[in-house]
Amino acid sequence: MGAPRFELGSRPICHLTPRSNSNQVIPSPQKRTIFDLKFNLLYMSYETIVGRTKEDYQKFGNKATGYIGKHIVGTGEDAHLTTKVFLDLLKPHVILISGKRGSGKSYSAAVILEEFLSLPEEFRQKMAFVVFDPVGIYWSMKFPNDSQSKLLDDWQLQPKGFDAIKVYVPEKQLADYEKADIPVDGTISISLRDLTADDFILAFNLERTGELAIALEKNFNSLLESNKNFSIDDLIDSITGDPKAKKETKDALTSLLDVLSQWGIIKTEGNRVSELIKPGEAVIFDFSRLKSQEVRTLVSGLITREILHQRIISRKEEELAKIGGEKLSMKFPLTWLVFEEAHNFVPADRDVSSSDDIKRIAKEGREPGIGLICITQMPSKVHQDVISQTDTVISFRLTSRDDLQALHSVMQTYIQEELEKFVNRLPRQSGAAIILDDNLEKIFTVNIRPRLSWHSGGTAVLV
Repeated sequence: MGAPRFELGSRPICHLTPRSNSNQVIPSPQKRTIFDLKFNLLYMSYETIVGRTKEDYQKFGNKATGYIGKHIVGTGEDAHLTTKVFLDLLKPHVILISGKRGSGKSYSAAVILEEFLSLPEEFRQKMAFVVFDPVGIYWSMKFPNDSQSKLLDDWQLQPKGFDAIKVYVPEKQLADYEKADIPVDGTISISLRDLTADDFILAFNLERTGELAIALEKNFNSLLESNKNFSIDDLIDSITGDPKAKKETKDALTSLLDVLSQWGIIKTEGNRVSELIKPGEAVIFDFSRLKSQEVRTLVSGLITREILHQRIISRKEEELAKIGGEKLSMKFPLTWLVFEEAHNFVPADRDVSSSDDIKRIAKEGREPGIGLICITQMPSKVHQDVISQTDTVISFRLTSRDDLQALHSVMQTYIQEELEKFVNRLPRQSGAAIILDDNLEKIFTVNIRPRLSWHSGGTAVLV
């Protein structure tokens, strides 16, 4: 058997020769991958760029990478930190961040955002991040993490807040945020004309061929065909005036639309996505005070769809500029979408308003330049179409066998039988995680670095 090779990306860094031993047991070919992975875990002594292929490393080196943590070597009391681990930000990826409540999922996602915001201008100004935050924890990234200044010093880092974090909230909840002294940069609303009848049918969980869905679709499409702006009240008036709809149907739809109207986020004229998402910024759509998950998915689906549309157009213009030898002018930035509580936005067992748009990003987003980060306690509850497209997993401790099996499906051809052992052997220290890198077909044990910015997502305590 050849000696195991240590690599940065897929570039050889050193070559270790096992000690000669006449009693050495040589693994069979089908077990050799697992042996090499174990060997790499035990002797992690090089810097790693997660997600960067050999070809990209040879071409770009370590440009456009984010420092997310350090390798953990050893187990139990012998565990210690070694070299740095970086994340490839040069190209879009589909990343799953999973773990039990309080394990560090959102914390590690914020570390990735910090690294994006810390990139050199030549890279940062071509990118944007968009966070769909139903928990309400990313606004605090505007402030430095002074509470962990000693820990940061141990890591040779300094507390820092980020002005490029832009927080948008539903207009009707703005007063609540201001009363709580939570900094907000603006409000979010969407135009009714930008939605489809299917969006409403999924949001209201209507039977596609039922009377409610048919009446809603008929009247909504009729207003769309008028080529005029219209409001929810106009839609209600159209439905109540429909001679073919039953009274019970009219009353039920009126009730549903009245509730939707009360949230104040769907209006006759809403924000343009291209005006909210700007190069070099991380936009936070804080939906934590928007209690309706149906409205959250409705709005998130529309924003995701519009981002894909903008990037498809921009990508074509970028290619035409290259063909003509012109200076590249990016009309809409390469965008990463981050979904907190992703199992609610793209669930495994049903379709919601945002499902199709997120699944399309997972399948097709890389080519136009859209990355995806899904954060969840329950990876088994995230739709398989997203899981199957995942190329990087950051996982903290999991106990559910269904959730572990969901991670298995990412790594279909190697190390499946060992995954549960790796997760269970994670040190009990805060920030310990495994990273599954499908580009390199490797697994790493990593300690996520401390945050530079303030973390508001910890468990509440009395003092």
